Amino acid sequence: MKVEDNNALRFILQDEIYLLNDDKTQYSAPTISTHVTETIPAISTPVIETPRPTFNYLGSNKKNFLVLVNYADQEFIKDDHLAALESVLSRLGHSREDIAILNLAKLDWADHGAILEHFTPKTMVILGQKARPSGMSNLKFNQVEKTGPINVLHTFAFDEMMTNVDNKKAFWEQMKNL
Repeated sequence: MKVEDNNALRFILQDEIYLLNDDKTQYSAPTISTHVTETIPAISTPVIETPRPTFNYLGSNKKNFLVLVNYADQEFIKDDHLAALESVLSRLGHSREDIAILNLAKLDWADHGAILEHFTPKTMVILGQKARPSGMSNLKFNQVEKTGPINVLHTFAFDEMMTNVDNKKAFWEQMKNL
């Protein structure tokens, strides 16, 4: 078969072609141009960012002081418990503007990592066993511990302190160490 254009062979014959010795002298390999004459525009793919979780909390968190509570029947904390907490905090030189009170009863999806990322606390007080976020390691009860850059106190819930003077005293002694 005699073909005028050697490039046409690859469209006609889709199998491998073996050249005989006589044909090799007549065959010239197609040249591939390395010079690009037009610019191909880059395809941009949209960046999809995962939305950051939002937390509904009480206070302004000006001093990165996080208080974790668990009240299923309240938005944040019971009024009498809030008054007691503010009294303790004022003795330590803090106000409601300095802290953030986060009720974990309303946030079953929130884990320890998400809370730390959002609040970046320097001090964290966990009031009661139910207020300990998922993914957080066990802490010594009612003792201030340093967990990385954070001072953490896992202590009694206010329900346990309001009815027991010894629990109040133990709580106060540890709060003075923060």
